Amino acid sequence: MKGNQSTLHKSVQASFVAQESYSEISKGHGRIEQRGVNRCTTLDKLPSWPRLQAVIRVERQRHFKQGGHPCLETETRYLVASFVESAEAFAQRIRGCWSVENKVHSVCDVTQGEDASRIRMHPLPQIFAVARNFAPPPMPTYQ
Repeated sequence: MKGNQSTLHKSVQASFVAQESYSEISKGHGRIEQRGVNRCTTLDKLPSWPRLQAVIRVERQRHFKQGGHPCLETETRYLVASFVESAEAFAQRIRGCWSVENKVHSVCDVTQGEDASRIRMHPLPQIFAVARNFAPPPMPTYQ
């Protein structure tokens, strides 16, 4: 949920009360990341929303070094769900989605050089993204 649903987003921020929490810490790639997932199923103070069953708050803290200096990055996101699961189950689902997104992006970047593209003028980036998605991936080479 982002600013495009501003009424719901503001209501969730104002009235969110965690009923269940789950947290985990991971280390890798030169950073330490702590993620907390909180679930709320008390929705009576929120505007009507079709099939809304739960609201999830995801809080991330990343500790890393940039140019040899320690940095801290924090992020809070709210998600809506049409079903109820434990906070741990929601955390696993969310991590699974990020994993898929990262793997797809990695494939696009490695095989098609997406991040190195210098195409910046609207609407060319969108046109080239569509073209790249329709292009067949290169055949793997076996030695």
